[in-house]
Amino acid sequence: MPTGSALLLRRARRIGHDEPVDLLLRDGRIASLSGGTAAEEVDLDGRIVMPGLWDQHVHLTQWALARRRLDVSSATSAAHAVALVRARVAAGSPRLLVGYGFRDGLWPDVPTVAALDAAAGDVPVVLVSGDLHCAWASSAGLRYLGAPPVDGLLREGAWLPLQGAVDRMPDDESDELVADATRHAAALGVVGVVDFEIADNLAVWRRRAASAPPAVRVRAGVWADYLDRVLHADLHTGDRVAGLVEQGPLKAIVDGSLNTRTAWCDQAYPGSSSHGVLSVPSARLEPLLAHAHSHGLRVAVHAIGDAANRLALDAFAGTGARGSVEHAQLVAPADLPRFAGLGVTASVQPRHAVDDRHVADRHWPGRDAFAYAALHRAGARLALGSDAPVAPLDPWAAIDAAVWRTDPGESPWHPEQRLDVLTALAASVDGRPLGLRVGDPADLVVLDDDPVALAAVPGALRGIRVAGTVVAGVWAAPLP
Repeated sequence: MPTGSALLLRRARRIGHDEPVDLLLRDGRIASLSGGTAAEEVDLDGRIVMPGLWDQHVHLTQWALARRRLDVSSATSAAHAVALVRARVAAGSPRLLVGYGFRDGLWPDVPTVAALDAAAGDVPVVLVSGDLHCAWASSAGLRYLGAPPVDGLLREGAWLPLQGAVDRMPDDESDELVADATRHAAALGVVGVVDFEIADNLAVWRRRAASAPPAVRVRAGVWADYLDRVLHADLHTGDRVAGLVEQGPLKAIVDGSLNTRTAWCDQAYPGSSSHGVLSVPSARLEPLLAHAHSHGLRVAVHAIGDAANRLALDAFAGTGARGSVEHAQLVAPADLPRFAGLGVTASVQPRHAVDDRHVADRHWPGRDAFAYAALHRAGARLALGSDAPVAPLDPWAAIDAAVWRTDPGESPWHPEQRLDVLTALAASVDGRPLGLRVGDPADLVVLDDDPVALAAVPGALRGIRVAGTVVAGVWAAPLP
């Protein structure tokens, strides 16, 4: 919002308050809850106004691209996925066919290169898993990636360095796709995202802010390979980079994922001797966290298995670093209170609990996975996100999953781990009070529906009507 400009939202109703207020927004902040004068006035007629929603874990370029790729998330077997590929190739041979979303943890058959070759011929095919930690490619796809011949999936270290190959396109094209994705997010009431794309995000977002600025705030995460560039610029977490973009945390990945059976766990996966993959041992993680902390950067540590979560918490304890554990899907009971004790945020993605419930039952039998209520009871600060494109960038789907832990037609999975709606909402607004406060950023969502009332019905929150979104005091999605 330009200096001196103001917006007055009349008859706004706040969560937990019966009487409407007149919200005055000035210079990008909430200036008053009791009215004032402004060049622009909008009568909200009793609509709900609350802090805008944040998605605390997004891979924004991959999400923007995935919205236009072959969706194989519905595949119930390798054969089913191959049939989807065959149909897409038959509809018109693409130069490169990239799909996303498969989850093979419950498939009755095994993905093979030969099966994709039979379906696609010379067309390079690369299917990216729903958790992003593995890929399934045809022979032509392997050559496109520059990968050695394999007869199955590329997992973890064999895949992650190659995934950028399928994302290659001119900067102006990818930037416009990302800008469009942020406009779509704003229409859902999102006012900010934390972008963990595997890239030189400082350079990328400086370019985008100048040429294709996002509709929402962006915290641009940094990876170890690019850390020196951020330190050279003397940027700390929270410092403004350009426009709505600010410096985000350092990202480190300690282990793999549940669906790929590479999450680092205390117990071996059933039917195997494998405990998963430890990508960054303590001897490397602790110096990295200490280095980032000494330069004013928060840290976001990917940890999914219980052994990985313990290792991450040990590293926070040993270095004094501040930040979050990303995912925290399987946490040993003794480690639950350590989140609060260390001031470490549990950054979780509730849609994963719904999408992966059957995989967890098979590969983590008898374990208390996705224990959001237990973390909350232990005093942990929760922050909700999507991990898009692993799950869609839709905060209402995440909130509904946190509250109900189910999809239509199924019973709630481990209902004792459900969150109440106010806790889920509070975990979605970047630490702000739901009732609004003078001096806070003028990042708001205006709702036609009351989310507390909708939360009484499973799935209803996914259909909530967003009337408008304000970012920095400016409309980022309709009302007027």
